[in-house]
Amino acid sequence: MKAINGGVCAAKGFKANGIHCGIRAGKVKKDLALIVSDVPAAAAAVYTTNLVKGAPITVTQQNLKDGMAQAVICNSGNANTCNANGIEIATQMCELTAQYTGVKAEDVIVASTGVIGQVLDITPIANGMQALVGGLSYEGSEQAAQAIMTTDTVQKEVAFSFMIGDTECHIGGIGKGSGMINPNMATMLIYVTSDVAITPALLQKALSDDVKDSFNMISVDGDTSTNDMLSVMCNGLAGNKLIDSEGEEYETFKAALAAVTHALSRKIAGDGEGATKMLECTVTGAETKECARTVAKAVISSSLLKAAMFGADANWGRVLCAIGYSGAQLDVTKVSVSFASCKGEISVCENGAGVDFSEEIAKEILLEKEIKINIGLHQGDFSATAWGCDLTYDYVKINGDYRS
Repeated sequence: MKAINGGVCAAKGFKANGIHCGIRAGKVKKDLALIVSDVPAAAAAVYTTNLVKGAPITVTQQNLKDGMAQAVICNSGNANTCNANGIEIATQMCELTAQYTGVKAEDVIVASTGVIGQVLDITPIANGMQALVGGLSYEGSEQAAQAIMTTDTVQKEVAFSFMIGDTECHIGGIGKGSGMINPNMATMLIYVTSDVAITPALLQKALSDDVKDSFNMISVDGDTSTNDMLSVMCNGLAGNKLIDSEGEEYETFKAALAAVTHALSRKIAGDGEGATKMLECTVTGAETKECARTVAKAVISSSLLKAAMFGADANWGRVLCAIGYSGAQLDVTKVSVSFASCKGEISVCENGAGVDFSEEIAKEILLEKEIKINIGLHQGDFSATAWGCDLTYDYVKINGDYRS
């Protein structure tokens, strides 16, 4: 596995672009993105579990029933959610993509992000299609990544090359996500592309399995968005033998997919709204995988712990508190906790009770930009990792006037 450049254009046969079409106020920030494969691709997706869903999700679910897609179109700045004509607008976005690219409308993945409940006008999207398609490029991932951002402070791209047998393959992704992140499905908006040849059924299985340990393990603020979607397109242009059964080649693809999803998960967690620190909670020694996941997610989601991390306060009692209400069945008298960063690691709890430690050293460790919360349950062989960020004054400021 080798990290490479290119994002969603790292895989063979994928073009992308992003432009400002006029959805957003001003004339600078990009608000419309497009990704197109040269050929139809096996496709899979997972979606928000929120009962209030954006209209593009309904349309995309219908379009992906045959397991195939060839394009992704996404606008930012205004979420097509809770609108009476939402399905109509999402369908029109697919039809416009078909009109300007030649891709079938039913092979388009459509998405939307931004303010919920505000009517989305199709006019700027329609007026921008010629420029959007005209600017498609095999080096256009960066533009697409910029165009799907809302309150994100940095664009999020990643890509890897890897071998399946004797064939070099590629996989890459872009994502957006900064607030309203507590997915319990996938998260935010994530687009992954690959030139691997794989059946739609196995691609969906790989994706559904992957999110349990990647995007489902992020929490910025405990809110599950209405528009969350993670999609993957694999167009087969690498030339590997079709992966149509589980085995070594399938496991290799799953590892490559995990490399992308885990990297994007960390980027999203670190770019939480108002965040100053990225938090990583690793739980080891659990009796079951589900127990490890439950504990890690509860700790990373704790508002009290996140606030303590903002203040560089080694308040380990908040870790134990979150473990206790997580719902996981375990013996709390065996739990150990330590905090770590590039400045070192310090033990703060053993056998469910506090131990003497230097507050000064702990504070120095917790002042760093990336903090690790290590929890040992000492009751089994399973582990899990979750990602999040600190809770700051700026989070309230951002969300106090988000619509303005």
